[in-house]
Amino acid sequence: MNLHCTAAAAAALVFAAATATAQQTTPATGDASFGIFLRGAQIGREQVNVATAPSGWIITSSGATQAPLEFTVTRFETKYAPDWQPLELSLEGRLKNVPILLKTSFALTTAINEITENNRTVAKEDQISARTVVLPNNVFGAYEALAARLWATTAGTEIPVYVAPQSEVKLKVNGVAEETLTGPDGTIPTRRFDVTFQNPDRPLRAAVVVDNRLRLVRFELVDIGLLVVRDDAASVAVRPATARNPTDVDVVIPANGFNLAGTITTPPAVAARLRHPVVILVGGTTPAGRDEPVSGVAVFAQLARGLSDAGVMTVRYDRRASGQSGGRIEAATIADYADDVAAVVRWVAKRDDADKRRIVIAGYADGVPAALLAASKTKEIDGLVTIGAAASRGAEATLEQQQRVLDGLNLPPEERQARIDLQRKIQAAVTGEGTWDGIPAPVRRQADTPMFRSMLLFDPALVMPKIKQPIMIVHAEQDANVPAAEAARLAALANARKKMPPSDVLRVPAVTHALAAAGEKSITDKVISAVADWVKKL
Repeated sequence: MNLHCTAAAAAALVFAAATATAQQTTPATGDASFGIFLRGAQIGREQVNVATAPSGWIITSSGATQAPLEFTVTRFETKYAPDWQPLELSLEGRLKNVPILLKTSFALTTAINEITENNRTVAKEDQISARTVVLPNNVFGAYEALAARLWATTAGTEIPVYVAPQSEVKLKVNGVAEETLTGPDGTIPTRRFDVTFQNPDRPLRAAVVVDNRLRLVRFELVDIGLLVVRDDAASVAVRPATARNPTDVDVVIPANGFNLAGTITTPPAVAARLRHPVVILVGGTTPAGRDEPVSGVAVFAQLARGLSDAGVMTVRYDRRASGQSGGRIEAATIADYADDVAAVVRWVAKRDDADKRRIVIAGYADGVPAALLAASKTKEIDGLVTIGAAASRGAEATLEQQQRVLDGLNLPPEERQARIDLQRKIQAAVTGEGTWDGIPAPVRRQADTPMFRSMLLFDPALVMPKIKQPIMIVHAEQDANVPAAEAARLAALANARKKMPPSDVLRVPAVTHALAAAGEKSITDKVISAVADWVKKL
């Protein structure tokens, strides 16, 4: 069956609180409605039902998506035993107007498929693991079973996933974070699971959000911009809140034709200052929320709390078209996100409680390029902090990251090289240095975007000479996303600027990309105190 695969998609790109009160151990039954979005544009809907039966669980759904998926689910039904051992599956639908029918029966370690496409029927038998989660291509109701299975897992857990009728892959849980979705109708306690589908060709990152009823709230393929979200969590008035500080106040910041939703954290009243230094926290494309949850650590929320306790005011905000912020992302580039940073800076500079001589922007991970570009163009910015930043041109940094991921897959040398060569070819086509000949159309649709092109072309070495502000470079020694050696390379670029003092470099030992020790949920005080002291000395 030639279906476009989402759970095991051939995406050639590889980039990297409070305890919930519910004690429910089985999913709640009932209906749910989901919207399906691709790069911010709605392309479909799906209706889902979870029910109980004497045999266990029954999940049914129907729906449709427009191009590029072009898939209609007339009826989907899958049955599980009470221990989530799959029993049977049936799927009737249309793929690009071609009728398809899939029927699968499961033994303990065997899946027997009967596949009918265009009036032609074939049989296929696959070996599977016991209690595998069955996820047919583009049937998002099936992810209700994954949601129930994920709820009690921890980072490092692996779950077998059968992408019917293709093959089984492993899903690895990379991080778990408690979140609360807040909106005008109340709150929804949830857990966010950052996972990787360990596909045989290349890994695919995803995020799964599950509520305390063990029902699916949100599924996102972060590298290709696919989002499936339940209706009650889809409103722009709803946002994930991973942490709340005592002096947090939610604010609305005017941007270019839309508003950014953010949170300002002020020092406690005992700080006894009329005006405070300000740090504006600039996050990346993923997760794009203002609290920046990474591996269960609310990085920005914790930075805001620590800096405010040290007498520094902070602002953090939802990236455009995420959380409660407006705007669109289809044509957005790094330059557009830099414009958003500048809008926040201008808004802060008008506040009576802000020290206008000490307004600093702090870019984190893939939010650093927007921070660098904003600093090079915005005179109201008095200082720049980079956290976990790469010093290489985007194309090289992306390729190096893919190579690190492939190193961990233990592939034969020739297969590893073939994947690297494909990535190079894709990047060359995106940047106009090559052609799309021989690259599958679905891969082109995923890669050929203004944002990815701007990421690949962005070069800190070209922007750095235009930055006239003091720079502080922070990097975790155990950062698996961006090697700590990048800090020295970035410092060399900063120190090559004419008539500027040397940059300050802080390499933090024994902490990860989340600025916390492995397995810990609190960021290190070393970063908080160092940044606060540096800002106050400006």
